[in-house]
Amino acid sequence: MVRQVLVNVLNDAADIEVIATAADPLLAIEKMRKQWPDVIVLDVEMPRMDGITFLRKIMSERPTPVVICSTLTEKGARVTMDALAAGAVAVVTKPRLGLKQFLTDSADELVATVRSAARANVKRLAARVTAAPLETEVKHTADVILPAQSGRALAQTTERIVAIGTSTGGTQALEEVLTALPRVCPGIVIVQHMPEKFTAAFAARLNGLCQIAVKEAANNDRVMPGRALIAPGGK
Repeated sequence: MVRQVLVNVLNDAADIEVIATAADPLLAIEKMRKQWPDVIVLDVEMPRMDGITFLRKIMSERPTPVVICSTLTEKGARVTMDALAAGAVAVVTKPRLGLKQFLTDSADELVATVRSAARANVKRLAARVTAAPLETEVKHTADVILPAQSGRALAQTTERIVAIGTSTGGTQALEEVLTALPRVCPGIVIVQHMPEKFTAAFAARLNGLCQIAVKEAANNDRVMPGRALIAPGGK
């Protein structure tokens, strides 16, 4: 039912054609090898092979833009972060009980996400994912992207703020930028196009990789040197 709703939404767009659907990754790869798609919409919860394993297989064999379809749950958010780390370019939420409401609220966003994914540079992302170790460690050295300043000067002022906005495919680029920043840098505010409940997991993942602190923004948070705040998704 959900798969058919997604097919109908995408086929209604004049510039998008759904060439195949599959109930599991093994069936999908058979169909893909006959006619390879420009974009893949992938459910992370599937039989016979989990979505993350399938995604890694795609990125190693023939890098292709992948949009992850996931549930709005804490577990779904964690799995989605794994998928983005493995090379997916975007995430959309699964239709829940109200399929009619989904068609009203989210159809345009799904179509826009697939269009953006088709333009993503997945070869560059795939090369970076392949080069990354399985267990990512926090970098203790970094290339300097911003002009170096003394810790004392930055501690005394918050006038300098770095603002970053990213959309489809931006999660990998954002990770690349933030992990390269030194511990002492101006405060950062970030807007990443991502559904609600997913930005908290995304911020937590980046916080474990970066020298700076990264968190989902909340009321009364201060923009401070050495910290990045990510705006909550869906708002």
